[in-house]
Amino acid sequence: MTGRQPEQYGGPGEPGEFGGPADPVVQPVPAAVSARVDAADSTLQNPKWAVVALGSNLGNRLETIQGAVDALEDTPGVRVKAVSPVYETDPWGVPEGSQPAYLNAVVLLRTTLPPGSLLERGHAIEDAFLRVRTERWGARTIDVDIVAYEGVVSDDPELTLPHPHAHERAFVLVPWYDIDPQALLPGRGTVADLLAAVDREGVRPRLDVELRLPE
Repeated sequence: MTGRQPEQYGGPGEPGEFGGPADPVVQPVPAAVSARVDAADSTLQNPKWAVVALGSNLGNRLETIQGAVDALEDTPGVRVKAVSPVYETDPWGVPEGSQPAYLNAVVLLRTTLPPGSLLERGHAIEDAFLRVRTERWGARTIDVDIVAYEGVVSDDPELTLPHPHAHERAFVLVPWYDIDPQALLPGRGTVADLLAAVDREGVRPRLDVELRLPE
């Protein structure tokens, strides 16, 4: 561990990354909470599994990612089933040192939304957190990417499934493997095999912080 100040949740309206007094370390999810989440699936008709990657490198990164998780859970037809540990990574696709580091996480969903509607919801969450899209690979408050949707394979330019770069991004594969070691990326193989083929050196676990699974 380094001497960095632990990242904490800020209070409402606080822009600073370390603005809140709350303890960022969250206890394991109680069995009763998990049971309620499972029971909620009864409200979904023929739900599908989806994998969503979240990343942030501006503002209070942890608070924003938690807000995105909560917003997904608040979406009709969506249940958040698992949240990964948090990792810190250097920006991808830009010159070294040109942007702040990212916090990254992956969530597993059960949803009755079709892929296009889930994408629209992801964009709405990004807009709510003032995501700016003026520059490719630019810094952002939040990135909500659909990595995979059940076994769907599509080359639709609006939503390519699975995500065309997921198989080569350790910051997606590492947290995904943490919550689903048996996961399969359609058309690419198992996440375990894909992870063995990429460089994961820059994917640094943030053991001082943890995302909450929505109740």
